[in-house]
Amino acid sequence: MYYIIYGFLYTLSLVPWRILYFISDVVYGLLYYVIGYRKKVVMSNLKIAFPDKNEHERIAIAKEFYHNFLDTFIETLKFLSLSDQQFSKRVTGNFKLLTELYETGQSVQLHSGHFFNWEYMNWGIAKYSPYRFIGVYLEIPNKAINRIVLKLRSRYNTILVSAYTFRNTFHQLAKTQFALGLAADQSAPPEKGYWTEFFGKLTPFVTGPEKGAIRNNTAIVFVHFYKVKRGYYHADFEVFTTDPRRFAHGEITKNYVSYLESCIRKKPANYLWSHRRWKHEYNEVYSKNLISRAGD
Repeated sequence: MYYIIYGFLYTLSLVPWRILYFISDVVYGLLYYVIGYRKKVVMSNLKIAFPDKNEHERIAIAKEFYHNFLDTFIETLKFLSLSDQQFSKRVTGNFKLLTELYETGQSVQLHSGHFFNWEYMNWGIAKYSPYRFIGVYLEIPNKAINRIVLKLRSRYNTILVSAYTFRNTFHQLAKTQFALGLAADQSAPPEKGYWTEFFGKLTPFVTGPEKGAIRNNTAIVFVHFYKVKRGYYHADFEVFTTDPRRFAHGEITKNYVSYLESCIRKKPANYLWSHRRWKHEYNEVYSKNLISRAGD
C-alpha cells in the first residue's frame, strides 16, 4: 500500500505549481463555503484575538488563513519531487545566526508557533543549520501515510522523535550538540499548564520547552516564519537567551507567549486558527500555575 500511495503522490507532485495552486483554490471554495471546515472555531478564535476588528475584517483574515492552510498541503506534496536548487529559492532567513551559535558549542532550542509553512521551515533549518536538527512529531494512524510523512521530514537528515517516546529517548540525543525545534504553542491541560495572558485572555501553555532548556542549558531562539509570496517563505531568528537558568520559574514561557502574540499580530492569517486556542477557562484552582499576575 505504501508504494501505491507514494507513487500516486509523487506523480501528483510533478504537476506544475500553477495547476496545483488552482486545485488548492478550488478546494478552498469547497472547504470554506460548502463544508465550512471548523469555521465556527476559526471565527471564534479570531473574535477573541481581535475584538477591535469588525466582522468584515475578521472574515478577510479567515479567508486568507484557509488559503494558507490548503497551500501548506500542496507545497508539502510538491516537496516529494522538488530539487534542492528549487527549494533553496523558496526559503530564506538569517540562518547564519544558528551557525554562530553552533560555533559556541552550545545546543539550542527553537521556540516557534504553528505558522505557515511549518514543513518548509523545518526543512530549511535542517538544510541550512550545522546542528543535528531534532523534530518532534505525532504519529499518523495510517501506517503508509505515516511512513511517507517521515520520509519527507527526514530528507535533510532531520532526526524525528515521536511525541509519545520523546520523554524516554531524548536524553540519549542530548549527549551531543543539537537543535530542537518546538511548536511551543500547544494547548496544555489546565491543571498542568502555565497560565498567562494571550491576546488578553488567560491561557494555559505547556511548560516542557522551558523545563527542557533549563535542564539542558540550551540557548533559546525564537523563530517567526511567514509567507513572502505564494510558495516562498522567510524566517526571522532571534536569540532570546544563552543562559536559561538565570530566569525565574515561568519567565521564559511568559516571554515566548508575548513574542508569539506579536508575530501573530503582524501577520494574522499566517497562524493556525483551526484549533481551539482558548478551550479552557481560568479557575482559582489553577492559581499556583499562573505566571502573569499583577506585580510580576
